Amino acid sequence: MTRLAAFQRVARQYADIADSLLVYIEEAHPSDGWVSSDAPYQIPRHRCLEDRLRAAELMNREAQGSAVVVDTMENSSNSAYGAYFERLYILKDEKVVYQGGRGPEGYRISELRDWLERYRSDLEASKAATVVHV
Repeated sequence: MTRLAAFQRVARQYADIADSLLVYIEEAHPSDGWVSSDAPYQIPRHRCLEDRLRAAELMNREAQGSAVVVDTMENSSNSAYGAYFERLYILKDEKVVYQGGRGPEGYRISELRDWLERYRSDLEASKAATVVHV
């Protein structure tokens, strides 16, 4: 949940230039599978969409103020984005402009923050007025 809190801080900090979305995918450490000893919740493997929706509700409670959506049981978002276990993306004009490394090792919130900061600077520079005297 530490990463989720860091993500939310970045999402709030850049809410003026970027929308944020959390996609709940299949459970990385289900309680009836590869169990993590430090998991804050015991969530069994999702056997149907209702199971996944119930599990996503826990994330929704932890991520108040963030939009949370749920991947299909066919894991189409997870497959399309190679998100398993967790991954950060930035989409602009329907194209991936930033793809973070695969989590947990490759998950770098600082890279996301750096990209958004450069984007903000570019936006501000493009809004600067040009005064021309002819």
